[in-house]
Amino acid sequence: MSLKNTRAGNYPEWYQNVISEADMAENSSSPGCMVIKPWGYGIWERIRDVFDEKFKATDHENCYFPMFIPLSFFQKEAEHVDGFAKEMAVVTHSRLSMKDGKLIPDSKLEEPLIVRPTSEAIIADSFSKWIKSYRDLPVLINQWANVVRWEMRPRLFLRTREFLWQEGHTAHSTAKEAEEETIKMLNVYKDVVENALATPVIVGRKPEHEKFPGAVDTYCIEAMMQDGKALQAGTSHFLGQNFAKSANISFINANNQPEYAYTTSWGVSTRLIGGVIMTHADDEGMVVPPRIAPYQVIFVPVVKNPEDEATVLEYIAKLQKELSGKTAFGEKIRCKTDKRDRKSVDKFWEWTRKGAPVICEIGMRDVEGGKVMVKERLKLGTPEGKEIIAAEDFVNSIADRLENIQQQMFDKAKARQNLNVRTDIKTQAEFQKYFAESNIWIEDGKAGKVAFVRGKWSGDANSEELLKAMKITIRCIPFNQSGTEGECLLTGKPGATTDVIYARSY
Repeated sequence: MSLKNTRAGNYPEWYQNVISEADMAENSSSPGCMVIKPWGYGIWERIRDVFDEKFKATDHENCYFPMFIPLSFFQKEAEHVDGFAKEMAVVTHSRLSMKDGKLIPDSKLEEPLIVRPTSEAIIADSFSKWIKSYRDLPVLINQWANVVRWEMRPRLFLRTREFLWQEGHTAHSTAKEAEEETIKMLNVYKDVVENALATPVIVGRKPEHEKFPGAVDTYCIEAMMQDGKALQAGTSHFLGQNFAKSANISFINANNQPEYAYTTSWGVSTRLIGGVIMTHADDEGMVVPPRIAPYQVIFVPVVKNPEDEATVLEYIAKLQKELSGKTAFGEKIRCKTDKRDRKSVDKFWEWTRKGAPVICEIGMRDVEGGKVMVKERLKLGTPEGKEIIAAEDFVNSIADRLENIQQQMFDKAKARQNLNVRTDIKTQAEFQKYFAESNIWIEDGKAGKVAFVRGKWSGDANSEELLKAMKITIRCIPFNQSGTEGECLLTGKPGATTDVIYARSY
């Protein structure tokens, strides 16, 4: 029962099919925006909760700032404004009035307000009020919020005009401390994306032309999707004193001298859900890593005779109660019994499309034998994908089962990445020939037509134009540099020493 579109047949349409069939989100009547439905939002809640625990464990506190930011705040930091100007939504009027039977903007604001594209400008204003002495530092905060960026080509989860995210902002007394914070949070992102989302990433620094507007350095984690394209899964920015100077975030240091603070910012968004889809989903629909599944175990009652329904549901309730005392990944097992008045086969396929990790079908035969029919989403269609086991064994093994599924999902994605990061392309001619091909779905265990190339870059000033002409990007400069020389794959110049990841991207 494959989806209408497959990965090999039409990857972009397959992606939309997965979201639709899993009932995760839909396009809103508000142009360019999305409605995140319960299953999609449940995944976001789980991602959010895992991150939030990590942030608090590293001494960050949550707070909230206004979504409306005075235009003058952005004008203080010219480079920052230039980077976001084309995506900004601007509020110019405060109310509507009726004229000739039509509603029209009425009261013009003295100063336009920008609907939050990111919060550096307004948070810097608050920092300037909070920080007076070196004793006030560091300031470590995080905000869970929505953001508006006026995307021209919206795509569910990947690019919408409004999306959800978190943004961390910190202020420090020294550049060293701020840089350490930037890398620390980058590693938190890597940890969560790899261990909770089961998505392997490549870690590195962005080249100069790809930096966050106004940053000194931008670091990132890059993930490979099943069509070989890259998805930026998270960024962490060392802002130096740029925003501190524009917003006057100054303090009296230990030597009683005035000094500007050093700041950082870092963020991930609901784009991660798009990454999970394109990393793990298959031609049957969504596959959700157990750590971020809203429900890890789904019970589907199979009732052929109405008089058996109460008995079957009572048996399932007993199983659920026993599972409630078990933990996986340090948390209680999340279960749901689907009691809707629908055919059991329809409910099974609905939860299969949603990607629930474990689906248990329970009928009278199972009740009488003290058994459970267990179906693992990851093994759908394989001989190991369905098994009938004793109820006691199922309850006692559920934690190991879920943790094994999580690891198998990561291992599968990691093997795909390892196979499709090309390191054997050494010349400009080979490079151009490689990227002249089209991206196709990467079949597991086989190399795709186009994916990532790890090769040399000279840092040429014309790099951005050359990349645009080839419709590729430099995703990052990996931390683990080889220290060797070679031909720049982009320009053909000899003696290039910097290793970079080249790829097409979302």
